[in-house]
Amino acid sequence: MQQFRRIRSLQMFASVHASVTNHFNTDRSLYPRANFKLNRDAALA
Repeated sequence: MQQFRRIRSLQMFASVHASVTNHFNTDRSLYPRANFKLNRDAALA
């Protein structure tokens, strides 16, 4: 947090980082393909 001078910059980074992490950090073997596609679409929206 010390690297960000503005709280808005930190919030923008955190929101983008969360969506990217959710997109790439899913264990596909535990979820059916349909659920994976729904979660991916929600993360990218």
